[in-house]
Amino acid sequence: MKKIIYQSSLVLLLITACSCNKWLDLKPRDGITREAFWKTKEDIQAAVAGIYTSLLAPPPGVGDKALTEWIFVQGEIRADMVAAAAGVTQDEVNAIDVNIVSSTSLSSWAAFYRTINYCNTVLDYSPGVKATDPTLTDAQLNAYSAEALTMRAMMYFYLVKTWRDVPLKLTSTAKDTDLENLPKSTAATVLAQIVSDLKKAEAGAVNTYGNTASDKGRVTKNTVNALLADVYLWMDNYTECITACNKIINSQLYALQNGTGSWYTNVFYNGSSTETIFEFSNKSSINNVFYNLLIQGRKRFMTNNYLTTDVFPSDDVDPDRFFDIRAGEFFNSGDLAIVKWGTENPSYVNWQAYRISDIMLLKAEALAMTGGGAEAIAIIDEIRLKRNAVTASAQTPDPGDADAVVDYILAERSREFAFEGKRWYDLLRVAKRDNYRRLSVLLDMVSRTVSPLIQQSAITKYRDLNSHYMPIADSELFADPLLVQNPFYTK
Repeated sequence: MKKIIYQSSLVLLLITACSCNKWLDLKPRDGITREAFWKTKEDIQAAVAGIYTSLLAPPPGVGDKALTEWIFVQGEIRADMVAAAAGVTQDEVNAIDVNIVSSTSLSSWAAFYRTINYCNTVLDYSPGVKATDPTLTDAQLNAYSAEALTMRAMMYFYLVKTWRDVPLKLTSTAKDTDLENLPKSTAATVLAQIVSDLKKAEAGAVNTYGNTASDKGRVTKNTVNALLADVYLWMDNYTECITACNKIINSQLYALQNGTGSWYTNVFYNGSSTETIFEFSNKSSINNVFYNLLIQGRKRFMTNNYLTTDVFPSDDVDPDRFFDIRAGEFFNSGDLAIVKWGTENPSYVNWQAYRISDIMLLKAEALAMTGGGAEAIAIIDEIRLKRNAVTASAQTPDPGDADAVVDYILAERSREFAFEGKRWYDLLRVAKRDNYRRLSVLLDMVSRTVSPLIQQSAITKYRDLNSHYMPIADSELFADPLLVQNPFYTK
């Protein structure tokens, strides 16, 4: 991690020069000398733009996958929505088969810590600009800090969900003397920091930037509360989750679009739709990382057949009726190619971090766990109506049976957020609840993803709760002697 964050400081200003955000139009800066850069509010703006740019592509000269690819792979490969295609790697096959080893190439957290270091740099150096730029107001400084705090919290949330206990670094690394060995912090400690950061960010974040593209592609108060709701649900804090969801819903700034032929184009391709709360805005010629991953002949992943039979079944009442709008837009029923993120390169499809449907279903899950099953089902029904969901995928759970209602929510989330890097985390969140009372959620999944010949082995591994989290990369353990490997991978 030390090498990762040090290298990230060397490319921060270079990234800002190629930012895809239209709200920024600054000349590139030469070098990274702190004394020469942090002078004006435009410098802060450039550094914040670099944070957003880092979400879409690795910095020039850095051999790494894009952050969106890491989010997709970590959130989908161990779940049940994708299957191996012709170009799949052996490490990816191992992950699908619940056979991850400590040396896997899938355990890199570099992209997440790189973005964290960009955030830390803004938080460390932007307050000093007040001394050199009298036009920088406290409100502006607080808003920039809120963006950095929120994006740092988002990155740490991905780390916790994927690795559980991770190093917690809250200061920037800009020179050799900033490098330090760090042990892992517990997930509880990191989650507490995330909540603290987000509460501070909510106070400083803006309600609007005055234009729709920025309101969807930059952090606002509603972005903060969307992430807070997600974090609170992961922590089983249902009351606070519902409160955060209601702040967004009650703003009346977001609405589900009708399930017409233009739905996908409006939400994913054009972006900045009425459904979108926060998206990784892709409006420049950035390489489509999903083209090689999901589209070209030697693609690595394809749709699991389970989607065509169980997630998006044909309607058993009227097979000729207009089908669930999501089925035809997310994957091809013929060759099972995943087309949600575009079939061209470059692609202008926007990665959807949070949409209003996500908030509605997070709230529904929290309601189900607090005796509000009837209201939760009503939320599911509202979404299904807008998506033209077919009768065959409907369920009629007892509103008083929290587990049954949550299972219905999981099923609807699988339709609504297919291939958005959420599925594994959804399953794990439900499985681990109440001291893993519902471990069966993961064990049952094995039958949909793992060859019958090795299913029992996979089930045995999943009974070890440490197996639900990724190993720390060998290179990180070598570089930082304070790090300790996840015990599942030391056997």
